[in-house]
Amino acid sequence: MLIVTSNKIPGHKIDAVFGEVMGLTVRSRDIGAQVMAGFRSLGGGELPEMTKALYESRQEVMARMVNEAQQRGANAIVAMRFDTSEMGGNWTEVCAYGTAVFAIPLAEGEPGATGQSIYLTSAAAQQPTQQSTQTATSAAPQEHEIPPEI
Repeated sequence: MLIVTSNKIPGHKIDAVFGEVMGLTVRSRDIGAQVMAGFRSLGGGELPEMTKALYESRQEVMARMVNEAQQRGANAIVAMRFDTSEMGGNWTEVCAYGTAVFAIPLAEGEPGATGQSIYLTSAAAQQPTQQSTQTATSAAPQEHEIPPEI
């Protein structure tokens, strides 16, 4: 799943828009981590316990957002954003949201094509050839195999 914070994907044509998708979680603060972070905050610097909790929350909401987009048939999300807020004194809401789209990479010679989109279209064009070669090879009897009798 391609996820970008921009409204467009360079080298791609957005062929369909499936609407807003999001992932959401509300987490309570671990009292032990909160106490440790409180002591660390006296000396300044990073609070690793809080950093870890926020990182895990963001990973979780991203996965939920991607799952929702895939269920709608999207292969990309544009205008992706994070939002966080406090709820009460001990809860934190983390949300990831964006617009689910179906994006098609532009081939060489098409206006707006980029190196990445040209690579993607040429790789996709070669893929069916490789699959049909593999299928034909695996379907053909090997020297050590005895073909089934009819």
